[in-house]
Amino acid sequence: MRIGVVVDASCDLPPEFLREHNIGILPVSIRLGDELLVDMRDPDVTLKFYTEQLAAKGLEAETSPFTAEQIRQKFLDRIVIDYDYVFCITVSSTRSAIFENATRASFAILNDYKSIRAAAGVTGPFALRVVDSKNMFCATGVLAAEAAKLARAGLAPNEIRRRVDEVRDNLCGYMVPGDLYYIRTRGMKKGEKSIGLMTYAIGSALDIKPVIQSYRGETEPIAKFLGYDRAVEKMFAHVARQIERGISTRHICISYGGDPALIARLPGYAALAQVARENGIEIMSSIMSATAAVNAGGACVAIAYGGELRTFEG
Repeated sequence: MRIGVVVDASCDLPPEFLREHNIGILPVSIRLGDELLVDMRDPDVTLKFYTEQLAAKGLEAETSPFTAEQIRQKFLDRIVIDYDYVFCITVSSTRSAIFENATRASFAILNDYKSIRAAAGVTGPFALRVVDSKNMFCATGVLAAEAAKLARAGLAPNEIRRRVDEVRDNLCGYMVPGDLYYIRTRGMKKGEKSIGLMTYAIGSALDIKPVIQSYRGETEPIAKFLGYDRAVEKMFAHVARQIERGISTRHICISYGGDPALIARLPGYAALAQVARENGIEIMSSIMSATAAVNAGGACVAIAYGGELRTFEG
């Protein structure tokens, strides 16, 4: 059986991995004043967005996910021919309408695929499972990578489904924003309270940076440190300790709001990489999507793994 994986553009994975596993992308449109950027996870386009557009236009940018009809059309154009079973993995339904739109589209896809497959000479049924990752950015990447690896290994759909559900409910994501003003202002536009007024005021005055945790659809600051470098180092050290204690995925994902070549230079990365090597854990690093950047700002660092959520020890 041909099993495929489709994600939305906010899912952070390296471009090489996306190509190797032929992972489909549901684009997200970003309106920047009079300009329209379609986020397809093209690393060159995304880096240009960071260097030339985010600072000037990011705060007022508006993102629009694929509609149910657009998702339906994308699947019927090619995906229902190329695969027999697809896992469509989306950013948390608490963050975006993508999951809702994909779910609505799935009913129409399953009603309409038969004639399209028949015309292409493809026999047998087509099945689709839409999965709410309950997380975002590189945490969604951890889940998508797990599904893609299992499909490549030849597991049956039901086996992959059970594993995906298990990992989905145990995705631990963390991030350190580069700019508190940016992330607070964007959060206010969306009615979020992750970075409150007092937290912002104190953080701005003292250069205090929070570590924000994302887990099962909820985001909250769980620690604060003096300076961006210290916060990133502590975040990486926390994940390194979780690797030593045991995580459930053989990979972790890191994304950065800017040139991904800078990830290896971040404080604490070398120690994290050594622990990962010693424990046989792959680090999958990528540029943070333009869609994520609109909400998180430049120089944001995010990291995620699948495994037990344990207390953050600063």
